[in-house]
Amino acid sequence: MFRAVWHIPAKGGANFAKEPPTDPEQDDGTLPVMVIPAVEISRLRKTYSVPVREPGVMASLRSLVKRTTRDIHAVDDLSIVVNPGEVTGFLGPNGAGKTTTLKMLSGLLYPTGGQVRVLGFEPSRRERAFLRQITLVMGQRNQLAWDIPATDSFELHRAIYRVPRPEYRRTLDELVDLLDLEPLLPKPVRQLSLGERMKCEIAVSLLHQPKVLFLDEPTIGLDVTMQRRIRTFIAEYNRRHGATVLLTSHYMADVEALCKRVIVIHHGKLLFDGDLSSLVQRFSPYKTLTIELESGSDRIGDLVDGIGEVMRSEDGRVTIRVPKSDTARLTERVLASLPVIDLTVEDPPIDDVIERVFAVERVTSNDPPEAHEREHQSQ
Repeated sequence: MFRAVWHIPAKGGANFAKEPPTDPEQDDGTLPVMVIPAVEISRLRKTYSVPVREPGVMASLRSLVKRTTRDIHAVDDLSIVVNPGEVTGFLGPNGAGKTTTLKMLSGLLYPTGGQVRVLGFEPSRRERAFLRQITLVMGQRNQLAWDIPATDSFELHRAIYRVPRPEYRRTLDELVDLLDLEPLLPKPVRQLSLGERMKCEIAVSLLHQPKVLFLDEPTIGLDVTMQRRIRTFIAEYNRRHGATVLLTSHYMADVEALCKRVIVIHHGKLLFDGDLSSLVQRFSPYKTLTIELESGSDRIGDLVDGIGEVMRSEDGRVTIRVPKSDTARLTERVLASLPVIDLTVEDPPIDDVIERVFAVERVTSNDPPEAHEREHQSQ
């Protein structure tokens, strides 16, 4: 069952309710306020029954009489809570269940099991009050009419959501300013580039000023400049309107720029839920040292031997992977022994961390318990 968490200031200012976090503006001795998470999922499941048959004509004929199926668990016992105003990264490899989850959250798919609440509503009921407060943007799906100008699609969206014209004009002016849409509005959508179309897709999805944004790979296929513009816009929209954002992306730059919290799933199961920095800390026990030398790069192997691993060395620039516990010792040794021009110590790229998360999950799924222990010790 979903819980109603009441925020009741006690004497001395202590709060009984700790999870989910309460609005700090309510910690003033006023009447109790019920805090409703923007998104709450409890033991969510979605299972598809998929036909299976052997190749060939005879197999096709047999399947007409007796069809064999197998169950695909797209989402399997998933439980998460997202609080109002959060920008949360929702990560996983292809086929992990991200898009299926977003479709259930927006009411496009009915769950096989478990419970879902978005802004207190049950998404599968598709109530008008619910639909007016959410939006789903999918980078690989179009909602703009292909042969008419984007501004006509905007007007259609206004009519569907019954947005009062003065409010529509204010919102549209804000979106045009933030996304630099002015020159795009009179053009037929088919004449827009991918990046221009994506900006218009996002704009039309926000004309009714939703409180919850489900963004499924909004920067897919875009160039670096356009990706940066979309990221800047999402951050600014969240700051201005306090909207809750659940973002899926395979571009880790999106996640690093926008999300303090990340949720990682694989095969429909939850692998990690926490701060992005905690993800790096948990799944990457190494630091990356990048050293620029005047000379002596041929000696770096002897200095690193037994402590770290030289990943790359060319033109006096050396990259070393070293366990976090040995970073200070190796840095001191290099600085004392070689003519160093520059030295940086960094966490590994987030892409490498995510890849390691999935690698660990595959080991956990396929290996016996003693192998899990050996893998943990080797890390």
